[in-house]
Amino acid sequence: MATKKKNSTNTDFKKYTQTFWKIFFYGLGSIAVFFLFASWGIFGSMPSFEDLENPDSNLATEVISSDGVVLGKYFQKNRSQLKYSDLPKNLVDALVATEDERFYEHSGIDGRGTLRAIASLGTSGGASTLTQQLAKQLFHGEGSKFLPFRIVQKAKEWIIAIRLERQYTKNEILAMYCNVYDFGNYSVGVSSAAQTYFSKSPKQLTVDESAILVGMFKNSGLYNPVRNPQGVKNRRNVVLAQMEKAKMITTEQKIKYQALPITLKFKLESHREGMATYFREYLRDYMKKWVADNKKPDGTDYDIYKDGLKIYTTIDSRMQQHAEEAVNSHMANLQEEFFIQSKKNKNAPFVNITEAETNRILKQAMKTSNRWSVMKGLDKTDEEIEASFHQDAKMTIFTWKGERDTIMKPIDSIRYYKHFLQAGLMAMEPQTGNIKAWVGGINYKYFQYDHVAQGARQVGSTFKPFVYATAIEQLNMSPCDSIIDAPFTIPVGRHHVTASWTPRNSDNKYRGMITLKKALANSINTISAKLMDKVGPEAVVELTHKLGVKSQIPLQPSIALGAVEITVEDMVAAYSTFANQGVYNKPQFLSRIEDKSGVVIYEPIPESHDVLNKDIAFAVIKLLEGVTEGGSGSRLRTTYGGGGSNRWTGYPYSFTNPIAGKTGTTQNQSDGWFMGMVPNLVTGVWVGCEDRSARFKSITYGQGATAALPVWGYFMKLCYNDPELKVSKSDFDRPPNLSIKIDCYVPKKVKDSTATIQDTDEFSF
Repeated sequence: MATKKKNSTNTDFKKYTQTFWKIFFYGLGSIAVFFLFASWGIFGSMPSFEDLENPDSNLATEVISSDGVVLGKYFQKNRSQLKYSDLPKNLVDALVATEDERFYEHSGIDGRGTLRAIASLGTSGGASTLTQQLAKQLFHGEGSKFLPFRIVQKAKEWIIAIRLERQYTKNEILAMYCNVYDFGNYSVGVSSAAQTYFSKSPKQLTVDESAILVGMFKNSGLYNPVRNPQGVKNRRNVVLAQMEKAKMITTEQKIKYQALPITLKFKLESHREGMATYFREYLRDYMKKWVADNKKPDGTDYDIYKDGLKIYTTIDSRMQQHAEEAVNSHMANLQEEFFIQSKKNKNAPFVNITEAETNRILKQAMKTSNRWSVMKGLDKTDEEIEASFHQDAKMTIFTWKGERDTIMKPIDSIRYYKHFLQAGLMAMEPQTGNIKAWVGGINYKYFQYDHVAQGARQVGSTFKPFVYATAIEQLNMSPCDSIIDAPFTIPVGRHHVTASWTPRNSDNKYRGMITLKKALANSINTISAKLMDKVGPEAVVELTHKLGVKSQIPLQPSIALGAVEITVEDMVAAYSTFANQGVYNKPQFLSRIEDKSGVVIYEPIPESHDVLNKDIAFAVIKLLEGVTEGGSGSRLRTTYGGGGSNRWTGYPYSFTNPIAGKTGTTQNQSDGWFMGMVPNLVTGVWVGCEDRSARFKSITYGQGATAALPVWGYFMKLCYNDPELKVSKSDFDRPPNLSIKIDCYVPKKVKDSTATIQDTDEFSF
């Protein structure tokens, strides 16, 4: 009987053992089949090897200056690509110590951590490695909270993590992880976060700043340093403690860093703020056309908001910064005078227009406003919308002392903004056509109209060199030739004139015999008109178009005095032709475009053509040098002031090097211009209000020599004080065997204060 019982017990044990191993092997096989099916994509698509090589990283496109500075970005999510070498060691140490202490030991899955998490049912922390977290970020995000789906996603994470470990080095995985995490406030990746929260590049981050960012990896919404500084400080201190535990910092360092307050230099990266905003918007519009004409190798379109292109531009960030400072400094100064004078004007800022004309301007502004379009979208009638413009509303307005919250009727805010003087500046290297600086207005957030390429305005006497150049070319004249400054009339029928035209000089004086150089220096209208009469408007228009001016120009003699609308961009290109020995270079703002892998996908072909021979171009340069030696631009050289000198920002300029330039002022002082040239930089400046009827009453402040020249002078002072820019102070290159007389006899100078010299570019009909 005892033997039977023993045999029965052995049989039962064998059954239990067989059952256990069956369950074990079936379970193990099921798990293997489950992972196999997951890897095949049966439970949902899995990334291919190509996807792993090129994950969809949704990268921002960067606009990069010629000196390597990121001017701005185009993005839906502000994400920038970093290499491991771009990451600071303290951030890598903090990340590994806090998120995955055995990162360098495992192959994508931390076995010890996983067993610990299973044994404690997750109460002792999760087991996701940095590689698993990267897999989750790249290929399915946070995932489902439904347990069966979550199990499938966790399995896929493991598989992807192992594949990533096989495909990439540990350093590459760290860099990828730092590139894809969303830190909030439109900042994706460590590079964007460092700029947004600390206004630094990643390499410049201190240990405590790196700890703040690493702390945000746990939950960037909860640990946002802008909204939750105390929570962020607590989390930062946990990260620092982990670094001490891993012996990456000492106890003394931990205590020191934990005692520090949360110090931010928060600046939200925006399309409407930052450096070169007007240029970046111009470039964005250009890129819309570019992507239509340039396809990816697979035939699909590039997306500038996601494809991580790198657009290398000709803009020099240092020169751009100097240009923006010059515009801002002078416009704030001149605007103060404009507001002072407007207090005496009941219809400010408009001068000498009727009530009906004023109402037309204001109504047109209403209809193009954002308020009008929003209310139109709400099916409001025109009458209801117009009535809303006469009701008080809370708003934030622009001032030169910063934004200000106020309560104002929208119609009053329109009139308020009409007061503001606008500006456009472009600087270009004449030998290459490379645009070095571009300032399209005073503040892109409030004034989006670009006064460099978008806005053509009347150019006044800055057009006169085109007339003189035509005369030198066609009539074999020289700067030293004399002509009589006297009353002059072009009768009806001559040169398409429909009514007799008698131009007058702005001071109503006539000087008798005068050289062309002196006539241009003092912007004498009768001389320009006589030269126009000799060569005809057709020849002048033809030359002006060869110089790159795209505007429609009427075939009328009055264009000699600047009754032509031209953009700042075209004016700079035209003047650059004189500085480049008669060769026109089309303005160039792109150097190349690279894809996210650094492969060059586009390089523009420079465009140029001959316009004038070297002798004629140099003769025009000598004419324009006369403007700054003893004419309307002479305040660039003087050290004593004159009328309105308190508004000559940066004065005295005290330049002693050769400068060729020309001031310009249109009728009623609606537009002020200055075109200034040194051998390797040509810069054009325009200043005026949005509406021509909003202007200074007197020529003292409205002329180009007061409104625009100081921007050029201040800009050049900043450039000369920056030796790395290498802006020339040398003479313009004189052609060998020059055939045109340019060294004129100069009689003994009579003392003549620049206080009495005004820009005499005003024209009348």
